[in-house]
Amino acid sequence: MATKIRLQRNGRKGYAFYSIVIADARAPRDGRFTEKIGTYNPNTNPATVDLNFERALHWVMVGAQPTDTVRNILSREGVYMKKHLLGGVAKGAFDEAQAEAKFNAWKENKQSGLAALKAKEEEAKKAEAKARLEAEKKVNEEIAKKVAEKKAAEAAAKAEAEAAANAEEAPAAEEAPAEA
Repeated sequence: MATKIRLQRNGRKGYAFYSIVIADARAPRDGRFTEKIGTYNPNTNPATVDLNFERALHWVMVGAQPTDTVRNILSREGVYMKKHLLGGVAKGAFDEAQAEAKFNAWKENKQSGLAALKAKEEEAKKAEAKARLEAEKKVNEEIAKKVAEKKAAEAAAKAEAEAAANAEEAPAAEEAPAEA
């Protein structure tokens, strides 16, 4: 029986969520499977993978063929790195302790790279938020300046109107005593 490691679709329309399963190569995508070894959620950033590492390694070692997407997931999680190191142990290139040390060093390097990427992403978000805030402040200052200019113009027009009214009243007041 040819076995495949593949994704089985779950979730609602427009929000796919996958189970990583071991299935017969002839079985339909969402059909019968032998074993569920993990889940994959591509909707989060970065994609969330929950994998039973030991079972995935077991199935890869016994010859189960993964689909392209699952191969990428397994490679990212280190299953293929571990398989490669175990192959080196079987050939006598190094012992199991050295293989485990190399795998742990690879895993630490991967984790530090992910942490650096996450920190860089957080910094970018903060910088974007700061830039947005600065732009909003600038727009608000321009609006406040326009409102102040408009109020000043209204006050000047009102002062002119009062001055004109006072100017009309003053000659009328001067003429009135002269007539009496």
